[in-house]
Amino acid sequence: MRHQNALSFVLALSALAVGCEQQPRDTSAAENRDAATKQLDKVKTETKQAADDMMDYSYARKSEFVDAMKAELAALNRDLDQLGAQIEKASGAAKAEAKLKLQGLRDQAASLNEQLEKGKKADESGWADFKAGFTKEYGECKDGFRQARHWLSDKIAP
Repeated sequence: MRHQNALSFVLALSALAVGCEQQPRDTSAAENRDAATKQLDKVKTETKQAADDMMDYSYARKSEFVDAMKAELAALNRDLDQLGAQIEKASGAAKAEAKLKLQGLRDQAASLNEQLEKGKKADESGWADFKAGFTKEYGECKDGFRQARHWLSDKIAP
């Protein structure tokens, strides 16, 4: 019995030693990547929640949906402004490419704003189609934002 406990201890200690990795000396890039990944996960969760919330709005709650989406778009535009500030710190080809990506996202956000204005006028028969189309495009825009932020964190060390 004592040998089994000793053997178990040695095996556990060996597994722990094998599983441990030496930390890199400069963890700032790794920490930045981890922070970006955590933020991306948070945005992904918020996007899914927002999409789920969008589907719960009936025609009778159209004005609530429009107000909620205006708030979501305002938050998205603030996020795009922050991304733009990060891009300005970059240089060279990465900055030029990032600016193009950011402009595409800004155009998509502007399209969503226009679509939302049209949605205010949707009648009951067109409400479900409007809501489904808006939800899809909003999700694509948020996904594009996540991808751009992740790409930027890989290309540009803060």
